Amino acid sequence: MEKAQNNEYEVRKIKLKELKKEMVVYKDKYDNIIDLNLIEDLPEGQHVRVAGRVVSKRSFGKLMFLNLYDVNGTAQISVAKQDLGDDFNLFKNNIDVGDYIGVEGNIYITKTGIKTIKTDSGELLSKSLRPLPEKYHGITAPDIKYRQRYLDIISNDSTRKTFQKRIQILNDIKDFLRSNQFVEVETPILQNVASGANAKPFITKHNALDEDFYLRIAPELYLKQVVESGFNRVFEMGKNFRNEGMDASHLQEFTMLEWYAAYWDYLKNMDFLESLLKTVISDVNGSLDVQYQGQVFDFSKFEKINYSQTVSELLNTDILEFKDVEEIKKLLKDNQIFSDDDLADLTSVTSAIDLIFKKKIRPYLIQPTILYDYPAYMIPLARRNDNDPRKIDMFQLVVNGWEVSKCYSELIDPEIQRETFIQQMIDKTNGDDEAMSIDEDFILAMEHGMPPMSGLGLGIDRVVSILTDEPTLRDVILFPQMKKNNQAHQKVLKK
Repeated sequence: MEKAQNNEYEVRKIKLKELKKEMVVYKDKYDNIIDLNLIEDLPEGQHVRVAGRVVSKRSFGKLMFLNLYDVNGTAQISVAKQDLGDDFNLFKNNIDVGDYIGVEGNIYITKTGIKTIKTDSGELLSKSLRPLPEKYHGITAPDIKYRQRYLDIISNDSTRKTFQKRIQILNDIKDFLRSNQFVEVETPILQNVASGANAKPFITKHNALDEDFYLRIAPELYLKQVVESGFNRVFEMGKNFRNEGMDASHLQEFTMLEWYAAYWDYLKNMDFLESLLKTVISDVNGSLDVQYQGQVFDFSKFEKINYSQTVSELLNTDILEFKDVEEIKKLLKDNQIFSDDDLADLTSVTSAIDLIFKKKIRPYLIQPTILYDYPAYMIPLARRNDNDPRKIDMFQLVVNGWEVSKCYSELIDPEIQRETFIQQMIDKTNGDDEAMSIDEDFILAMEHGMPPMSGLGLGIDRVVSILTDEPTLRDVILFPQMKKNNQAHQKVLKK
């Protein structure tokens, strides 16, 4: 297969060399075209001008049929010797599958009932040197599928529909937020303090400032400051980066939506999230029953579970009282819940409880489930509960064993915030590389006064994966990160 493709590559290079002697092969534009998907709705006899990539070519002597493609549709054109004269040879001898062409002509219906453009003029817009994959077989090799996503989208209808649906989902979410008086803002991706979530950051060097910076793990601290400035409802959808493991539900670079609303609490946000998801899912799916990998998720209802109570029952002790990680590790070992290897890297109470939840509870939460009543030590940025300061006003949405959303009433007391940051720094010193650093600028902002507010984060890639029935997040990312293709790099150097 590779040998045949290489031969085709050499043949096309020769064609290109000859064509360049006669014409401009790579054009700068082709004006006044209509979208290919509109052809089906136009009447017979309508004169049109279109452009697209050739994805199939069938020749019958002095008559040819070509299919043009873009992501929204295809259109068939016919090219006849009697209509084009000598220009027919351009199409017959030099236009290959993969090339971009522009044509104009009248619409007619073939004997087989297909609306077709009868070409009366046309030109080559861009020459493809490499052949497209065979459409019948498509692309199945993961390395090519992810590394050359453009070929995957051209060849596989299911991939194309996945990314069209992703666009629809994102647009629907933004429309819903805007219709509820939220405004979209932008905050820095390069940050000089790694904070906003418990995660290991990526570190980069800012040469101009001669300082280490971090790719953001969350936009939270900046968005709260925007709310403080007087924008009562804000959201940002963008990339976050966490230098952690990779699996079906985790990527180091991922798309996160966060929104913050002044004067809301987490219960208000709980209702708002349910309303948003039901609206979006109904629009893109047509039903609140979502088919996913042989299962059906019912988004018409959300089960609610007490987090602290559930974990406490598993351990047969009150987790709200935990203060020492070694105490937890001993309990887990004595009860044979985890092995010594599992416990070796645990350096804080937070990491220990998080491990218990992620390994022993979360995988079994398949239907949409909201967990609430979390220990205060789990989230240093969340508001303590008025009736029991050992807890925080927070909830988390889990679907398919995946954390889809996290929300809490925000901590706006600067004195408590400093105390929680200090505890995070102690955890970091003890080896927890996911613990946050102290952000003095954020505390300064809090000392100027913040309104009551609630913020929510929604994992966009996980939502899209569930709604498009894709098994991994890499299948809903246009260009997921891949290891460097050293073999391809060496081929380029040899040439």
